[in-house]
Amino acid sequence: MGKGRSKESTLRAESFPEAAVRSRARAGAADAFPPADQYGHSLFGAETGGADPSCLIDRLRLVPPVFVPQRLARLVELAREPVYRDVVMETQIGGFRSALPLYVSAFGSTEAASVALGIAASRQAGRLGIPMVVGENVMPMNSYGRLEADAERSLLGRISAYQAEALDGYGGVVVQQSTEDADAEVWNLVYSDPNALPLLQSGRLAFELKVGQGAKPGLGGMTLMGAAAAERLADAYLIDPIAGDGHVLRSSSPGTFTEEILRQQIRLMRNNYPRARIWVKLPPARDVAAAAEVAWEAGADAVTVDGAEAGTGWAPRAFLDQVGLPLGECLRRIGNKRAAPAPTPAPSCLLVSGRMWEGARVAKCLALGANAAGLGRAALIAVDTDPEHGLANLVECLALELQLLVSALGKYHVEALDQDDVWSPPVL
Repeated sequence: MGKGRSKESTLRAESFPEAAVRSRARAGAADAFPPADQYGHSLFGAETGGADPSCLIDRLRLVPPVFVPQRLARLVELAREPVYRDVVMETQIGGFRSALPLYVSAFGSTEAASVALGIAASRQAGRLGIPMVVGENVMPMNSYGRLEADAERSLLGRISAYQAEALDGYGGVVVQQSTEDADAEVWNLVYSDPNALPLLQSGRLAFELKVGQGAKPGLGGMTLMGAAAAERLADAYLIDPIAGDGHVLRSSSPGTFTEEILRQQIRLMRNNYPRARIWVKLPPARDVAAAAEVAWEAGADAVTVDGAEAGTGWAPRAFLDQVGLPLGECLRRIGNKRAAPAPTPAPSCLLVSGRMWEGARVAKCLALGANAAGLGRAALIAVDTDPEHGLANLVECLALELQLLVSALGKYHVEALDQDDVWSPPVL
C-alpha cells in the first residue's frame, strides 16, 4: 500500500493515542516494529507504559501455547512449516464478505467528517474491502445528494465514494438510521435509489438501527451548529441555545425501546427491506446482553456494541468518563449469555468498537467473542494525516500485527481465536 505524503493535521484527540495512529498512517506496516534506525543500537524489552490498568481488555494478555495442533494441520495442508503470512484474514461481517476482521464505524454528522474526511475514509474503506457504516443524521443534516451541487457532503456522496473504489466482492455499505432519520425516510430513499442498486444486487447493502452509542449512552446524537442551520432543523431536533459563541446545541431523540419494540422494529426492517442486511447498534448498557439476544433472535445479521471508550462526536463531559459499561465488561456479559445452552441458537455476529487502533486490542476482542472490530477515531485521524493512504496504511499495520499474533497463538484463521488465547491476571 502506498505511504503517501502527510498533510497538516486539523483534528485533535487528546484522550486517544493520536500520535501513534498518525505514525501508522504515515509509515504503514513498518510501524508495527521499532524504528529501523534503532536496530543494532538499542535493546528492546517489555514497556510498562501505555496500558490502562483499569481497563479489562488492557489487563488481558495474549498467551501462546507450546503445543500447536492447528499449526500441524496447516503444515500438512501447505506441505511446509507455516509462517505468519499464512494466517487467513478474510471473514464474514454481518452478512458481508470482508477482507479483514475490521470495519469503519459511523462518524455521524460531526463536522470532523462532514466533507473531505468522510469521503476519504469511504474511498479507502472500499479499496480495503472492509464494510463501512454511514452514520445517523447525515441526510437530515447534509441532504441525500441527488440534486445538490455540493453532493460530496451528502449521504449519497459517501456511498458513491465507497462504490467507486470498492474491492470486487468484498465489503459493503451500512446506512444507519435514528428517530429523525426515520422521519426523513432515509432507508426508503437508499433502498429505491438506482445509485445504490449495484450494492443491493451484490448483497452489499445493510441498514443499521441505532439504539444507542458509546460516547453518550442514553442520549441521542449531538452536534453544534449556527443559528441559521438550527432554524432550518428546529422542527426535527431539540435546539438548545446553551453552547454560546454563536452556536446552538442540536440534539437527537434517543428513541424509546422495550424488548417488544426492538423485536418488532427488526422484523419490520426485514419485511420492508428483504434484500438488505440488518444491523443493530447498541450502547454499553447494563442490559446489553439481553438486548443483543433479542436482536439476534429477531433476525439481525449483526449486533454492534460500542464500549464506553468509543465515540467520535460531541458529548457532555460527564458522560465521557462516568457513563456506560467498558467494552471489556460488555464482552463478558454477552459472552456469558451466549455460552448459556439454548434449544435453537440464533446466528450471533457481534461487532465491537472502542479505542481500536492496534492489533493486540483487536485480537483480544476477537478472542472474547467478537467477530470484527470497528475503527472510528483512528480512521478519522488516519485520513486526516493522509487523505489518500492514511487509513490504508493504518489498516496495513494493524493487519500485520493480527497475523503475527494469531500465528503466535498457533492458529491460522482469525475466526479461530477463543478465550483460551487470553489470560487475566488475578486482582490483588
